[in-house]
Amino acid sequence: MLKQPIDLEVVHDEFKRFHKDHMTLVMATVDEQGVPNASYAPYVEVEGRFYIYVSELAAHTRNLLDRSDVSVFFVENESLANHPFGRRRVTYQCKAHEIVRESEQFASTMPRFAEKFGSLIDKTLFHLNDFHLFGLQPVDAVYVQGFARAFEISGPRLHDIRHINDAGHQTSNASARHQLTDPASAGAG
Repeated sequence: MLKQPIDLEVVHDEFKRFHKDHMTLVMATVDEQGVPNASYAPYVEVEGRFYIYVSELAAHTRNLLDRSDVSVFFVENESLANHPFGRRRVTYQCKAHEIVRESEQFASTMPRFAEKFGSLIDKTLFHLNDFHLFGLQPVDAVYVQGFARAFEISGPRLHDIRHINDAGHQTSNASARHQLTDPASAGAG
């Protein structure tokens, strides 16, 4: 069976839209001893940058105040996936920077949180001084569309896309190899 060519433009468009229906992002940070911390935060996106408003009580906030490297993750809902091993997902490597309360950027970004998450932002969270606003600037990303369909996204504004392994997964069993590289036979779309 001949492989269907991959339309990278279609994949890239899907990648750009993938996180749009998520209210929260999953992030990974590290502390001063290099101990990883996985957590989540509600976010808004403005011009390709993710913004999170998080409390100092959370380990991820302390980590972000000390280190700018953060990994951001979005994954397809399990109930929508064809198979748990083939869930669509994207991992962004980002650089974080704090946006100080007195800045114009803070004043223009916070209303977006209120629009997306309601009055809790204006009435309560906005007034808590232990909360910090961070901008997370994506540097590059990996988008996994399904079995043997992983793509590296890089370049200015994440416009460059490359299929990571167009040979697919490797196995000694020809039938299993076909199932892994052919999403239709593997149940992943």
